[in-house]
Amino acid sequence: MSFDRWRAGGRETAVIGLARSGVAAALLLRREGIPVYASDLASKPDKTVGEAGVASLAAAGAEVQLGGHDLDRIRCSGLVVVSPGVPPSAAPLEAARLAGVPIVSELDVGAAALPDARFVMITGTNGKTTTTALTGHVMREAGLAAITAGNIGRPLAQVALDRERADWIVLEVSSFQLHDTHGIVPMIGAMTNLAPDHLDRYAKLEDYYADKDRLYLHASVASCWVLNGDDGEVLRRAAGRPGTVQRFSLRGQAEGWFDRASGKVMLGEAALIPRGQLALLGDHNVANALCAALIVRQAGGSMVGIAAGLRSFRALPHRLESVREVHGVLWINDSKATNVSSTRVAVEAMDRPFVLLLGGRHKGEPYTALAEAAAGRCRGVIAYGESRDLVVGDLGGRLPVTRAGTDFGEVLSVARTLAKEGDAVLLSPACSSYDMFQDYEDRGAQFRAAVEAL
Repeated sequence: MSFDRWRAGGRETAVIGLARSGVAAALLLRREGIPVYASDLASKPDKTVGEAGVASLAAAGAEVQLGGHDLDRIRCSGLVVVSPGVPPSAAPLEAARLAGVPIVSELDVGAAALPDARFVMITGTNGKTTTTALTGHVMREAGLAAITAGNIGRPLAQVALDRERADWIVLEVSSFQLHDTHGIVPMIGAMTNLAPDHLDRYAKLEDYYADKDRLYLHASVASCWVLNGDDGEVLRRAAGRPGTVQRFSLRGQAEGWFDRASGKVMLGEAALIPRGQLALLGDHNVANALCAALIVRQAGGSMVGIAAGLRSFRALPHRLESVREVHGVLWINDSKATNVSSTRVAVEAMDRPFVLLLGGRHKGEPYTALAEAAAGRCRGVIAYGESRDLVVGDLGGRLPVTRAGTDFGEVLSVARTLAKEGDAVLLSPACSSYDMFQDYEDRGAQFRAAVEAL
């Protein structure tokens, strides 16, 4: 991808969706002298950019429309840049496809402005944000200049706007982003795991996995793939792709593995650190650490630097974040768990009896898989939000379930009555937050504030 190609014919580029990634892409296109029409279905600016973000577009010379899209204008554009929150079935994208207008992601726009960048791309169903943050942190501890961007929160286009340069750009990429990303060629790509997710957006599971497979779109003999060696679906779908493979495993010896007998995190035959020096809860975070360690080793990081980075990394907010212990009850914020498989990982990480706060906006997957994982240790499930009746239907009779409403204060009050000294209260909702909160961060922040006020 190049800006010269997009300039051809002098036609404007339509940017659809004006949250952080859309605004950054539009500003970058304007910096390159490309005419921009930018629109969003919402009538008010997204909270991540505010009035100032929309004003910056107008000041840069972009035509801005809120509250809808001019489909005729989109059909006449030379290119469409889509934000990841806009589904492929949205009217402006259908109009663009029928008119033969190419559709690309904000990642493609950012990459076009960074032709010499070396990219790491990290995807998967769960763990990709933590693994991306870990990789960037460990790279820096190992002496490599690294920037993290993408789905982790900072658009790649913003990196280009800020004219930042680094040895490596580590990108977290979601399936939504991969769907429309065409031009980025990762030197190192990683797949953390695969499990059902986003079935409210995808017609079938295979469609979701197919978007994940786009990680390998530009696979060549020069590629390096870091793969979950314990995930059969990951290995099956990666089989036969060009490039070298580095596997990480919690079950047996691999390029990166956990030696349970000695309790050490290993790269090949060499011990990196004892498990106790990794300040993250759960086996899944050992897998995330192994994935990051293999990436950094492939990028040229030293064993000493990798070990130092793993020791000094701390849990990200809203990801099995221990907030506070009150009267012997540990309150844990795992608001980022927006699907069943992620919540199951959190449940399996619990080393004490717990009360599980489960609910929100349903994403299409049954909650029955949580019954076996929680059996014998779950003091009770509090089902809340839009999905509460579905949770009760799936888990009632298999786990003790209390049906709550849509008042988060009530949910936490019930949790206090159920939890006993020595227990944990685990917010790991397995649902999106949009029924009651602005996003998962807002949900986690409200949980944290309530716990701090206890």
